[in-house]
Amino acid sequence: MADAEEGAVTGRTMGEPGALDVEEVSVVVRGRTLVDRVSLSVVAGEVVGLVGPNGAGKSTLLRTVYRALRPTSGRVLLNGEDVWRIRAGHLARRLAAVLQETAGDFELTVYDVVAMGRTPHKRAFAGDDADDRDIITGALTELNVAPLMHAPFDRLSGGEKQRVLIARALAQCAGTMVLDEPTNHLDLRHQLDALRLVRRLGVTAVIALHDLNLAASFCDRICVMDGGRLVASGTPQEVLTAGLLAEVYRVDADVAPHPRTGIPQVTLLPSATLQERSTFRA
Repeated sequence: MADAEEGAVTGRTMGEPGALDVEEVSVVVRGRTLVDRVSLSVVAGEVVGLVGPNGAGKSTLLRTVYRALRPTSGRVLLNGEDVWRIRAGHLARRLAAVLQETAGDFELTVYDVVAMGRTPHKRAFAGDDADDRDIITGALTELNVAPLMHAPFDRLSGGEKQRVLIARALAQCAGTMVLDEPTNHLDLRHQLDALRLVRRLGVTAVIALHDLNLAASFCDRICVMDGGRLVASGTPQEVLTAGLLAEVYRVDADVAPHPRTGIPQVTLLPSATLQERSTFRA
């Protein structure tokens, strides 16, 4: 990815980081509780990782944050304002989302998809001006997809599509970002590049991740969900323990500081059965 000095989108173009507050949010669908009274606060500029096994409720919770799903109860606040009371266009200038879904099967080029990120900043039917084009090109460059700008989006690989969708959110220039498994389909280099970029931008970010070692490396705080509930929250050192991994993920693992970085590293043990451990609850 390009360095800031090369003129690509940087933190200087992003909006002011916002404070996010999730207050007692529950989501019930067809009688099934997917999210159960979750509360968490994210201070401006903080990067929070949301982790947990499949079906824990991570994506559902994030959908309430970026207003794709109205909570059954509770509310989500951005700088003290209920997101459902903020006009959609105004909210889109303040909060951007990178989703697991693709941009659809429409005949759009990569440039077209990233240009969608500029829509909240323009009047209806307005074309791209010079500033828009600079921001779009900068976002494409940051995610190393500028050579693909004229390619059909629907013909890209999964990893290329994911980088384009991150570029679209970057072009939105919002100070708060919600990212649902942004490293899906990405190779090792681009996983690191994507998360380094989020850190460098200085935005407020909530990121759903499966890779606990990536979460430990790039997140200020980790929130663990299981069965729709928030069961632990704290620094990587506080949260990533063998006991928690046994209780939440049902795996036997060692957790130890990396010898070079000091960051907690999770190593799964190839045990045939999980050893009995004392129950862990935050």
